[in-house]
Amino acid sequence: MISELPKSQRPSRNFQKKARKRKRKRIIRTVLLLAVFILIAGGAYLGINILQGNYYGKPVEAYDTSKVFHDVLYDKENLRSKSFASKLCVSSEGDVDRVKNVSLEQGQKGLLFNLSNHKVLYANGMYDRVYPASITKIMTALLAFKNGNLDETVTIAQEDVTLEDGAQVCGFMAGDKVTLDQLVHCLLVYSGNDAASAIARYIGGTQENFVDMMNSYAAKLGCTGTHFTNPHGLQDEDHYTTPYDIYLMLNAALKYPEFTEISQLPSYTVTYQNAYGETVSTALTATDHYLTGEATAPKDVTILGGKTGTTDLAGNCLALLSQNAYGKTFVSIVMGASSKELLYKQMNSLLKNIN
Repeated sequence: MISELPKSQRPSRNFQKKARKRKRKRIIRTVLLLAVFILIAGGAYLGINILQGNYYGKPVEAYDTSKVFHDVLYDKENLRSKSFASKLCVSSEGDVDRVKNVSLEQGQKGLLFNLSNHKVLYANGMYDRVYPASITKIMTALLAFKNGNLDETVTIAQEDVTLEDGAQVCGFMAGDKVTLDQLVHCLLVYSGNDAASAIARYIGGTQENFVDMMNSYAAKLGCTGTHFTNPHGLQDEDHYTTPYDIYLMLNAALKYPEFTEISQLPSYTVTYQNAYGETVSTALTATDHYLTGEATAPKDVTILGGKTGTTDLAGNCLALLSQNAYGKTFVSIVMGASSKELLYKQMNSLLKNIN
């Protein structure tokens, strides 16, 4: 020990003080280096998981359009929508199944895409040709948002209401005056074919010109398997698309907050002026059974919007935008179900996988 050394050989107090100071500095440097290493390693791990689309935080509050579209969150939500649309889910494989217990039957087509990390979770015949029925109206709405002023008034023409027997209509008559905004509500909530025809004539000048606009915009979106012949989806053998192209249309719809705001409504009452100057009101119920309460989505799944479609040849079809408990957004599509009951059962088999 130092105290046992001869006085002449003992280190000076100054030397001891410096030694203790150097020792403290070495300890501090070691601790700091260790902390830096932990921060770098933790940051790298977190960064890799974020890039892979994983999230370990607390579930966020479900998406609420009533808050989004009427306050300062509007701009933030719009920016988020644009970021979702900036990249695409892509798969070179015809069929993909990374989820469990999907109940689509033989001959049916469908898919489930995670828009947050651009992963294809499920796909069955996603590039195969299908009849879209009223899912066509997603494209009709897109062109209304893109090219129209929703506040402008549209006067219904006779050609708008001259449709095949049995077509779903809102009951407009020639001479009625309806705003474009009201027509889009009737289009997306109630799937009114007369509303689709009126929008097409108003935006395109003629329905033929509007159909050209539909096909041109579909090509611009990358819809290589789509060809439209009308704005509503009533049966025509040359009117077709693919599940993947429907995804591309829904992806484009995310750029317009009006789309999710309107297509999330369980009902809509349209109040307009008829040809005699009288005020007329018609209550319309949504065709989406999730919105009307006739079907229930899995726990912690929020339906953000979408479109139904039904014809004899297309079967029962549904294309949805939805969100899970962690704020991740998904597209899910089921085509060709034999009944509405089966359609929502099959859609739930997809949606159960998003949480």
